[in-house]
Amino acid sequence: MTTPDSDSLLAEQLLRLTRRVHRIQKRHIEECGLGVTPAQSRLLRTLAHYGSPPRMADLAERLEVVPRAITTLVDGLEAGGKVRRAPDPSNRRVIRIELTEEGRQALGRLRGARRSAAEEILAALSDEQRRALGGLLDTLMDGDAPTPTERGRGAGAG
Repeated sequence: MTTPDSDSLLAEQLLRLTRRVHRIQKRHIEECGLGVTPAQSRLLRTLAHYGSPPRMADLAERLEVVPRAITTLVDGLEAGGKVRRAPDPSNRRVIRIELTEEGRQALGRLRGARRSAAEEILAALSDEQRRALGGLLDTLMDGDAPTPTERGRGAGAG
């Protein structure tokens, strides 16, 4: 059984790990020389998952940020030639965001940078530890873990 102190320690460890992951990813992104921030990298990856160019509001919703943040990211990426704004063919008042060829090439280099960062972060773990960590992270991200109340009364009790 966990205690509030052990839960606090776990939360602190997760926060420290998150900061470390961000720091390492940022360094690897900077080393690929694209002049892209981690937030812009995330926007490019998100754009690549759409079948057709999304609206900025769609991107804001998907990335869980305010629309103004998307405008700033798109401005920077557009200035760098990685995306372009295009009017929607069915409603010219709607602006869609498209990846350019340069943006697609940048994505390839960014994938390599992310892969290198992951290798650096996970280097200390064995294959078995990596599988265990993957399972634990899936559980945390899916939200399937029992709440403290559910743990206290046992699984399946209700």
